Amino acid sequence: MQREEIQKQALNATLNLSRSGLALGTGVGKTLVGLSHAEREHAGLKNILIVAPKLSILDSWKEEAKKHKKEHVLGNAEYTTYLSLNKKDPNAYDIIYLDECHNLLDSHKEFLSKYKGMILGLTGTPPKRDYSEKGQMVNKFCPIVYTYGVDDAVSDNILNDYRIVVHMVPLSTENNIDVATKARSFKTSETKNYSYWCSRIDGGKTPKQLQMARIMRMKAMMDFPSKEAYAKKLMEFISSKCIIFANTQDQADRMCKHSYHSNNPDSEKNLVMFKHGDIDKLSCVLQLSEGVNIPNLKQGIIMHAYGNERKSAQRIGRLLRLNPDETAIVHILCYSNTIDEKWVESALESYDKDKIFYKQYV
Repeated sequence: MQREEIQKQALNATLNLSRSGLALGTGVGKTLVGLSHAEREHAGLKNILIVAPKLSILDSWKEEAKKHKKEHVLGNAEYTTYLSLNKKDPNAYDIIYLDECHNLLDSHKEFLSKYKGMILGLTGTPPKRDYSEKGQMVNKFCPIVYTYGVDDAVSDNILNDYRIVVHMVPLSTENNIDVATKARSFKTSETKNYSYWCSRIDGGKTPKQLQMARIMRMKAMMDFPSKEAYAKKLMEFISSKCIIFANTQDQADRMCKHSYHSNNPDSEKNLVMFKHGDIDKLSCVLQLSEGVNIPNLKQGIIMHAYGNERKSAQRIGRLLRLNPDETAIVHILCYSNTIDEKWVESALESYDKDKIFYKQYV
């Protein structure tokens, strides 16, 4: 199918529905679908509200409207983030567009329950579990009526093909991690540190204790040096343009000579050089996960999968903008024999298993 045909099918699926949602993966043009829906519903004559998780996504609606000569449908449009949605008057709008609608939370229920008009939800990664908070919110206020995913787009030559290589990295036994407590400071190893936090989880007596111990274990693993050392060696064998998704700004600065994050004054200059091919390696954190197209980006390294399919999908999506006859390679680093294996499995659940390969550390 062609992109225009998919967009038409998606729009037709919402016909005569007051509450609906569309799950459209990378490359389909979900913002354009939203604008076309608004045009069909004569939104230029109605009050509409566009909701998104951050301002840059809201800006993309204006940019896409200008690009496709649909500015007229945004004549009476207002914009807000999910964080500020409850500050709006639910009686003031005829149509609401929930961009990245998987961001809905129970806290939005009061506003949406009072709202009586039309809702269209848009997402590339709908909630996987109907019983989850996000799943229940999407099913109630913008139930998904049409789905077109990444592998559908690859099959239809809208996106380039991909290979995902999961590199299994063992925890180190070297005592190279500094630990400071009120009583003393000492060095420990990745294996000992991981075992400590697992024991804290096993010994948790309350939900809050369990949650805190799990968060601390994840933070500790994100700072373990073994993945950094492995990724630097891996980069030596990558000659094509490659992006590295680091866990923190400090890690991004350590991984590459050129980095992109909010505290680096050279970020925009580095991004321009990366886009133009003046440099072939760039490290970043979350800012480049979505909304930025980088020409000829053929490989990427994801330091940590989080067990979050949305973050992984956004990062992998940066590598799916090549020519349809090319193949991108996604490298994901995973600590073997740890909870990291479960996180990676969860993050890649929606991807074609025949395109996922596991490489054991040697």
